[in-house]
Parts: sequence; structure tokens; C-alpha cells
Amino acid sequence: MSRYQIIVGSMLGGTEYVAEACEEALNTLGHQTQLHLTPNFNQIENKNTNWIICTSTHGAGDYPDNIEKFALDLKNSQQDLSALNYLVIGIGDSNYDTFCYAAKNINNLLLSKGCKEKLALKLFDMSLDIDPEDLIQHWIKENKDLL
Repeated sequence: MSRYQIIVGSMLGGTEYVAEACEEALNTLGHQTQLHLTPNFNQIENKNTNWIICTSTHGAGDYPDNIEKFALDLKNSQQDLSALNYLVIGIGDSNYDTFCYAAKNINNLLLSKGCKEKLALKLFDMSLDIDPEDLIQHWIKENKDLL
């Protein structure tokens, strides 16, 4: 099976629950996972692994504090990341015009670095009455052949 580095961007902790639900679903499918709640770009494997970036958006479309340096280091990296497969999960509220900007921005950044998107950007709108943990587990199981 595959290996996944689950990279979390969260201010209030809700996105951590979604990331943990991802981890649980992937482990159930037989994948190996490593969760990064305080991601450090230079310490996260990028060879023979996949990245899942699960992030909320803070303020006026900003990255959460805990992933801000990771995103900056990724942007400034000179590493060849063209072999890296990834997917991004965004948590946000569509009542704001910056809905899931952090997820959209990091997705575009990964594409600009030559990384390969395994699945299209997945966004969850918390203004709806949803359980993102349950929905992400269902989504992963639904897409297990693509993971």
C-alpha cells in the first residue's frame, strides 16, 4: 500500500479532527500514515510518499499560524518535487469571500512546484450542517482506487 504524510494547518483544532479522520480511513485501507500537527517542511518526507494537506483558512485568507512557515519554506524550496503526489483538503465557511483560500493557495503552490495532484481539491463548507470527519472518511473510501 501507499505512504501518506498528513500535514495539518489549523488555528482552533477543528481541522485536526478532519486530518485524524483521514488518517483513520487510510489506515483502515492498509496505508501507512504520519500525522504532522506542527509541520516542518524540512522534516517531512517527500520521496516515495504522498502528501495530504488538510488546512483551514485564517483571517483575510491567510494560512493558519502552525502551517505558515511550512508554506513559506515550500514556496522558497529549490528541491525537485515533481515526483510528489498530493491532495489538499480545505475547511472553511462560504459566508466569507476568502473561503478556503489557504487550501486553494497551497494547492496552486504545489502545482507550481511540479507536484502531481492525486485528486482534485476537496473543500468542506462549514456554514452547512455537515460532519466533515464523517464526510472525509466516506470520500476516502469512495476514492480508494485512486489513492
